[in-house]
Amino acid sequence: MGTEILVSSLQMLTTFYLTLLILRFLFQLCQVDFFNPISQFIAKATNPVTDPVRKMVPPVKRFDGASLIVAILFQAIMYLIILSLAGYGFQPLALLVWGVLKVISLVITIYFFAIIGMIVISWLAPGNPHPGIQIIHQITEPIMAPFRNLLPPMGGLDLSPILVFLVLNMVQVVMSSLQQAAGMPF
Repeated sequence: MGTEILVSSLQMLTTFYLTLLILRFLFQLCQVDFFNPISQFIAKATNPVTDPVRKMVPPVKRFDGASLIVAILFQAIMYLIILSLAGYGFQPLALLVWGVLKVISLVITIYFFAIIGMIVISWLAPGNPHPGIQIIHQITEPIMAPFRNLLPPMGGLDLSPILVFLVLNMVQVVMSSLQQAAGMPF
């Protein structure tokens, strides 16, 4: 029972920090305002682990490879720790594959909830200047824009999120199949 509590706590903390690493990657990719207080927090929280890697893997335009590499390695190391605590064996290549699959799956989850947030905000607080709302708009707009071109607003309603959800769902189904095929334990 004590091991289960420890493993569950590690999974929760790992997912939280992994989300910060992925958000840092997405913020640079989507050119989120660096001076936003939330961006500043995420940069300060992830700098200690990304800065040393960034010296070896500098960003290429908007693509921050260091944050992505750290996120994958961090998840792989956490799988190693959790599996060791639970008494299971592991293979290093499998841990890296699991790390990549987990990072991709978490990116999909982040976008799913960000788009839901964007929809709710557009109904309840359109034009609100809150820093969190600005970030949600800035990370979802690059994904939403191509779909808005395919399906323009009809009668004042933007139905493009439906198409985005369909695509995200298809990618999530593929990711779920890949995770099962790779033998991910959780």
